[in-house]
Amino acid sequence: MSLFVVWCLMSVGNDNALWDESRLADPHAQPDKAHRVQGMFDAIAPTYELINRLFSGGRDGAWRRAAVKLAKVTGDDDVLDVACGTGDFARAFRDGRITPRRVVGSDFAAQMLIRAAERDQTSMRWVQSDAQKLPYRDGSFSIVSCAFGVRNFQDLDSGLGEMQRVLRDGGRAIILEFSRPPNAIMRAIYEFYSSKVMPIGATLVSGDKTGAYRYLPKSVVSFPDVASFVERLRGVGFSRVETRSLTMGVVTIYAAYK
Repeated sequence: MSLFVVWCLMSVGNDNALWDESRLADPHAQPDKAHRVQGMFDAIAPTYELINRLFSGGRDGAWRRAAVKLAKVTGDDDVLDVACGTGDFARAFRDGRITPRRVVGSDFAAQMLIRAAERDQTSMRWVQSDAQKLPYRDGSFSIVSCAFGVRNFQDLDSGLGEMQRVLRDGGRAIILEFSRPPNAIMRAIYEFYSSKVMPIGATLVSGDKTGAYRYLPKSVVSFPDVASFVERLRGVGFSRVETRSLTMGVVTIYAAYK
């Protein structure tokens, strides 16, 4: 069976799809985006880490380690990892050169958190919560992190505002997110891969029926560019924002300071 035929079969006749063509035209504008994102991540949780490894060429671990390094962790830090998924980024903070005092992982997809807890038998905590209504007091953490999650927020400014709220003065938000490479040739290659090759391969490997791997590349190309996202961070109250580009612009780390 050709890849074209596989793609056609994926694209039609699936009554379970949370993301169809009409919704994918503007995924960030869907009024029930949070519900669809939650259902999508619960469905793909069993194969989530495998897909990340396979279709990033194993680079996802290096991206997280680079973000942890940029965070300049100390032994007095308290870390909250928002939209933690199966806990890869949270564990990267715990396993870095310097171990923070406390690491908490937060996500609203229960199946993701179940797998995070199964992977980790230490003192790390896993909490089910909405990124836009974090169950913590103002100034509870010195680092708030999020890897490949902010573009899934129902309301971007609300979610970023919550991250800023729970940070102490002098704290930093460390955000790892996909971006569009500035070089036109690299951008064309990356977007062909992410919109054509990856969705077919990831759907076949995972058996996903929600449309998750069609939504994910769409959510990247329709997300604010690096300069615009920096302005969004400043708009919710961060005083200074640094960026670092990785893998020729495929991924950007944002370090936003309160």
